[in-house]
Amino acid sequence: MRRAAEGQMKWVGTLFPTEGSAQEAGMSLEEYEAFVFRATFADQPDPVAEWKKLGEMQQKKIDWLKGKKHVKLQGPNIDLELSIDGRVFINACGERNMPDGEIFTGPVEESVNGWYRATFPSIVQGRAVEGIELKFENGKVVEASSKTNSDLMFAQLDTDARSRYLGEFAIGTNFGIQQFTGSILYDEKIGGTVHVAVGAGYPDTGSLNRSAVHWDMICDMRTDSEIHVDGELFYKNGQFVV
Repeated sequence: MRRAAEGQMKWVGTLFPTEGSAQEAGMSLEEYEAFVFRATFADQPDPVAEWKKLGEMQQKKIDWLKGKKHVKLQGPNIDLELSIDGRVFINACGERNMPDGEIFTGPVEESVNGWYRATFPSIVQGRAVEGIELKFENGKVVEASSKTNSDLMFAQLDTDARSRYLGEFAIGTNFGIQQFTGSILYDEKIGGTVHVAVGAGYPDTGSLNRSAVHWDMICDMRTDSEIHVDGELFYKNGQFVV
């Protein structure tokens, strides 16, 4: 993370369609291949142009967010407030992940307050933790529960002194991905969702959170959900409105 933030190292992560990945996603190999093509825009006449188009759209949102401070998220699965004061949003448009499609930052560590429910399973070490609910006070997870594998959840949350604080807040923008697959590379990009990660933040966002953990949890925002930034409506039911 440090070398990437300093520009000393370039990287890209991707996954090749396999029988195992298809099985995990509940698809045939042929269905999964088609899904991957949609997710990467490889089904479009000019995939590179599509990624550039997405990047331009995301950059406009990031430019609008510059100088803003307060974010409030509300919906059936979320009631959360956090500060982005002085933090940088990253335009994720295919340069590090393939597929891609998100804007993300590191929230001010002690600013997070409220409640968050992960509406999709979060998979760690091949085990799915379902029904995660977290309560934050002054940045820290003070209450946590899950429907499955709560021992694994608490092991992650209690890894070190900073693993109960958020290192990432992101909005997924890839509408070529609409279903959960069990692979975070794809799932965190689902168009109409947000995700947070407890633990380590990316230094290039301004995040100061350092931890051995970076654990993403995805929340569906496509129904009866809104994001307000400095009191202004920014996002509604999975779509940007500015």
